[in-house]
Amino acid sequence: MDDWLVMAFDSTQQALRAEMLLEYAEVEIDLCPTPKEITAGCALSIQFPQESLGQVREIVIRETVEIRGIFSRVDGAYDNIGLEEETR
Repeated sequence: MDDWLVMAFDSTQQALRAEMLLEYAEVEIDLCPTPKEITAGCALSIQFPQESLGQVREIVIRETVEIRGIFSRVDGAYDNIGLEEETR
């Protein structure tokens, strides 16, 4: 699960709503405790495979799910990769 991303929330209600929406869309997810390195108002986070990022972003934006951020683990630290599509 090294290539999985973490989505953190400020409220349990939004975490559970995101879980329901992502499961409905058949995105592989894992509900987990929020890593202590990520400052968030909710103790629950959702992990998902990096290859599902596009689909997760689309659902979060379309359904206006309030999130703290989407984080990638790099060298033991978490980087917020945000919701905007990367332009390269």
